[in-house]
Amino acid sequence: MKTLSSVCVYCGASSQVADIHKQAAHALGDGLARRGIRLVYGGGRVGLMGIAADAALAAGGEVVGIIPEHIQSAEVEHTGLTELHVVDSMHTRKRMMVEKSDAFVVLPGGLGTLDEAFEILTWKQLQLHDKPIVIADVDGYWRPLLGLVDHMVAQGFARIDQKKLYAVADQIDGVFDALEASPPAALPTQPRKL
Repeated sequence: MKTLSSVCVYCGASSQVADIHKQAAHALGDGLARRGIRLVYGGGRVGLMGIAADAALAAGGEVVGIIPEHIQSAEVEHTGLTELHVVDSMHTRKRMMVEKSDAFVVLPGGLGTLDEAFEILTWKQLQLHDKPIVIADVDGYWRPLLGLVDHMVAQGFARIDQKKLYAVADQIDGVFDALEASPPAALPTQPRKL
């Protein structure tokens, strides 16, 4: 798979979700590890976050977690990771996740996942990075969001070419295919500071 050494995974921390989403998180973590790709994520031990991390670790992979102090204090951090970075804020966490990753995968999740996904898309639109972004539309979870993007385009608030900022896969095998097919970075060697 090209030159990807690490992939950032954005996903939910809830465990009260359908099994198909849990299976997708497991398959992604396992698949990254089996391909020798480090998983970078938010550092939690619960929900899809914990499932993806545990699957990668069980398959012999490396997992880097980045968690803010205020979330760590709730004792939800994963203590068995290859690396766990405790940082001062959500902003620092998100910046570090970008710096430590060669690509991004968005699994199903809640408001936090949505925030991370749109920020990384916006940063790519602004040419702050040129790394692949794949939305894992497992069981049609992100279909309403993708419809909203179409609506933004139709209403003139987004350009049609902005849909090229990301790829969409409806299953985890498709995520790896999309990462493999992503074009090489086109930005100058010195991108703008995040």
